Amino acid sequence: MNLALSDEQVFLREAARGALSRFKTVEAAREALDSDQSALPDLWPMATEAGWPGLLIDDAHGGAGLDVFDAMLVLGECGRVLAGVPLLGHLPATAILGSASAGGDLLAPLASGEKRAAYLPAEPPGEIESGWTCDPARGLARAELPTVGADGTVSGHVAFVPDAPGADVLVGVGLEDGSPVGFAVESGAAGLEVEDVMRYDATRRLGHVTLSATPATVLDASADDLASAWYLAQALIAAESIGSVETALDVSVAYAKERHTFGRAIGSYQAVKHSLTEVLRQLDNGRSLLYYAGWARNGSPGEFPLAASAARSVSSRALDYAARAMISVHGGIGATWEHDAPLYFRRAQLSRRLLGGSSGATDRVAGELLAGASA
Repeated sequence: MNLALSDEQVFLREAARGALSRFKTVEAAREALDSDQSALPDLWPMATEAGWPGLLIDDAHGGAGLDVFDAMLVLGECGRVLAGVPLLGHLPATAILGSASAGGDLLAPLASGEKRAAYLPAEPPGEIESGWTCDPARGLARAELPTVGADGTVSGHVAFVPDAPGADVLVGVGLEDGSPVGFAVESGAAGLEVEDVMRYDATRRLGHVTLSATPATVLDASADDLASAWYLAQALIAAESIGSVETALDVSVAYAKERHTFGRAIGSYQAVKHSLTEVLRQLDNGRSLLYYAGWARNGSPGEFPLAASAARSVSSRALDYAARAMISVHGGIGATWEHDAPLYFRRAQLSRRLLGGSSGATDRVAGELLAGASA
């Protein structure tokens, strides 16, 4: 197989980098540390202008008709500059709606960016959990999914939902008589509450979503399509993390070349060289797994869950290591708010805990491999 980027994909990546360069997102992230969310630029109009909301929506509904590989390139560029573009919630939601006949009416305004969606993350059964679960508001035990009643209403709670605040449509998975069912809830629906939550990384908007007998559109998406949205979200957050690793490595290498002690660049010392080489190794490993996941989405759908989980597991560890190395290489200045390194460290710590966490992805990889070995 050929995993090299096509000319169109290279153009998409460079166009995304150019569009994001118009905003001082890293500087805004520092200002937002004092809980001043107004310091963060509204990037949705820029994303709409670039056509990103419709990346995974077919052209019949006004979208670009592209696939996860292309979406990952955009998320990677967002990760490079800590840009809070609300695509991590929007894109998996549109993927579910696109697989359901009842979701067609919602796709056109979502593709144009007139409306924005958010995905209520629902983890499919695995080696550790035998049923569908979602992230808990507190503690380590996985939480139960909302329930879908016979009258089409949904009740339940989903915590730490990326991009939920301000979303026009919430798309999730509920249990109806024990079976997974997709549903869509529009903002303003009775019984819907979205609590804005800020945890450690000010650039990431999260929300606790509560549904109390909330009227919903029940979607006829298959269980496989609902599970695929979870793995799509894993691949997207992995791509975002890899983009942040790239920046951490670039900044650290540049500083190691220009900072001198005892008449030598600090990059010439073995400890620094080994640290940055390890960042590069983890970056290349994560990028290769990410590209494979992008290919597997259509090239080998049966391998996509394993590929996306592996990419998520490795990329999260890579960002954690790269952020720590970035602080270490920069010495005293790297641990202060005057430098960008702590911002990437904060992004690393939050990202590795969202969407089931990197440990959950690692467990899923282990389960898949052990099951394959036993077979």
